[in-house]
Amino acid sequence: MISQLPGACFRALLVAVTILVPSLLLRGQTSQVTDAILLVAIFAALFVVVEYASICPSLLEFRHAPPFNRVRFGILFGILALASIALSGGTDASPLARLLLAIGALLGHATDLPFSPVRLVLWLLPEAASPVQVQAVRATAGLAYLVSLTGLTIFAILIRLRGWPSPTGSFNLWINLPTFDPTAGADVVRRLGRDGAVNILLGILIPYVAPPVAVVAARFYGVSMLDSDLMLVWMMSLWAFVPAALLLRGIAMRRLAVLILQKRRRIGAADGAADPAFLPA
Repeated sequence: MISQLPGACFRALLVAVTILVPSLLLRGQTSQVTDAILLVAIFAALFVVVEYASICPSLLEFRHAPPFNRVRFGILFGILALASIALSGGTDASPLARLLLAIGALLGHATDLPFSPVRLVLWLLPEAASPVQVQAVRATAGLAYLVSLTGLTIFAILIRLRGWPSPTGSFNLWINLPTFDPTAGADVVRRLGRDGAVNILLGILIPYVAPPVAVVAARFYGVSMLDSDLMLVWMMSLWAFVPAALLLRGIAMRRLAVLILQKRRRIGAADGAADPAFLPA
């Protein structure tokens, strides 16, 4: 545990910085909002320290199957950082902020197609939204989807090039999926395939389901993501990150199902006699 503590602290620092990035880059934040975000960052950092410093698994999945969590973290950090920089300038924006805002707007226009998630978000904006606000939503949506698709593409390439999760074929299912019981219910291959398909389906549906739900909740509580740039960045980031994380998890679980099935065939155990919790090298 002691040997794992420095790495756990470094990961916790990265998570805390990621959560604080929007509030540090965007202007006009009240002290109450800043304090709340700081508190969230502290709790998230403590959670990461506990997860990565412990020997036994708890909640965090694929802890020993890099770069799954690194790709997932990179997607969230990239979305928050790029969207925050794009909206940080205001009237005296820096060249980088203007460039990112222009790229985001271009991508937003390119993805503003019939039946697309971006079209749905723009359609649900209030009629009183100004052109500047609409442009900000379109730009953050474009940047968010650019980072999400880039992360998914990188992970898909790594699966092919590096044979993820392990080039040797060794993978401990219990440590990397602590909430998944391989001995319960149906065959482990079926369950992994089914859970992977469910995650992929949710990753496709959430971009369409989340905006109407968010609008109803916002009207009930009397808030709007257009109230501040910070709210806009976080809402659009979560709107793009959560589906990407679900798609990553679905792809990973389907990949594990294929590996287990291939290992069974190689050792002639088509009846499932092999240990489902460990894939021998």
